[in-house]
Amino acid sequence: MVTRPTAEPPAGFRKPSADEVAAAAGRTIPDVIGPDLRVLFSGINPSLWSAATGFHFARPGNRFWPTLHGAGFTGRLLHPSEQHLLPALGLGITNVAARATARADELTPAELTAGGEILTEVVRRTAPRFVAILGVTAYRAAFARPRARIGLQPDGIGDARVWVLPNPSGLNAHFQLPALITEFTALRTVADSA
Repeated sequence: MVTRPTAEPPAGFRKPSADEVAAAAGRTIPDVIGPDLRVLFSGINPSLWSAATGFHFARPGNRFWPTLHGAGFTGRLLHPSEQHLLPALGLGITNVAARATARADELTPAELTAGGEILTEVVRRTAPRFVAILGVTAYRAAFARPRARIGLQPDGIGDARVWVLPNPSGLNAHFQLPALITEFTALRTVADSA
């Protein structure tokens, strides 16, 4: 289980300055994708902190990495700068929308719809077994599924099954770490047996 909220940064990791974070607005960061993925996690969009560092879910307070570990996807708590280790574990990361913002609610409905179309192409090209979209509101908007709920969805993308998970952002007060771990564990259990 998770014993601390964040992993220690590796030697040489430099925290970005406030100016560097502010200047990251609108930037994009590369996907973390490899062959034969069990799960491709899709965030809503990169935070400014992530765009400034180049690492997904890097903003302090984001609970993605502790949740991933707590749910048993990783053997230890990874620092965001270790995202390159994920494909060897059958895991990847992308986003619904590519543009970095301070808050996901800064995205327009058109950006989310276009992002859903792009994500569909990424999933069809890379063929993960599952795509996990981290945020039910973003999933509803991007895929025109206004009644979608957390969990396995009836419609897939290509051959991939779609699983909607809660957004692990620290701004999502509806789900605390234990509840996030429970939801992610449900996906891992099914993905491991598929």
